[in-house]
Amino acid sequence: MSLMATSALRHLVVLGCGLALAGCVSTGNRSIDPSVAAASKVNLASLSDVVQRNPRDPEAYNTRGSAYARVGNYSDAIKDFTSAVQIDPNFAKGYANRALAQHELGNDSAALADYNAAIQANPNYSSAYVGRGNIYRQAGKAQQALGDYQRAIEIDRQNAQAYHNRGLIYQAQGQHLFAIEDFNRAIAADVTAVPPYIARGISRLATNDPKAALDDFDTALANQPRNAEAWYGRGQAYERMGDQAKARASYARAVQIDPKNQAMRDAFARAGGRPGVNYSLAD
Repeated sequence: MSLMATSALRHLVVLGCGLALAGCVSTGNRSIDPSVAAASKVNLASLSDVVQRNPRDPEAYNTRGSAYARVGNYSDAIKDFTSAVQIDPNFAKGYANRALAQHELGNDSAALADYNAAIQANPNYSSAYVGRGNIYRQAGKAQQALGDYQRAIEIDRQNAQAYHNRGLIYQAQGQHLFAIEDFNRAIAADVTAVPPYIARGISRLATNDPKAALDDFDTALANQPRNAEAWYGRGQAYERMGDQAKARASYARAVQIDPKNQAMRDAFARAGGRPGVNYSLAD
């Protein structure tokens, strides 16, 4: 593999890891559709009525807190999750959901404490191990993260997020065959999740299988047509296969979706792309 290709692949791995983390950990408010936000306001009003009628029900606060988080209102989400665990100190979901909201606000120390509390409240709550593993992984603590993902899998053999995130660690370590096996399991557990396809495509590129990688990126795009990372990966696959025209068109689409991404812009230029020119994606 050339130095240029190695550099591009390394960037794609970073993109894939970032995407996976976002998919597994956050709902975020960066891509909230206005119609969804409007519907959420109506939903929040009805959930507030439920809370008023059931002021001692932790599930009522937890449900409304989750609705706040879906629209990016993490501060109010945290207030509701706090109310839930105050009512029931053994309410593991409340701690885990508050941890997610704390993570979104950049409060990873508080998030870690909440995941620990969730696990103490329910040692068999697999989602809390996945969430804590994500915090460890992001902090570069691979062994602790692997331990948490393994525990989540022992509890729930169909936990797609645990397989996917464990695969990301193997991928970062260059253990691509182990990574691919975990991505296979993640996809088997949830065929609709896009990040495992992208991640598997990245590892297939790393193992010199661009045709299989292309299949993964195309599957991801069939589910998320505006996924810039998948278009970028598709360009990488075509470039490795020697099809510059399709690589150029794929990079053009990636840049159109994410115009500030320098690596995508560089790949587009490397493939001979010129700004303002339309490139056909037809086979």
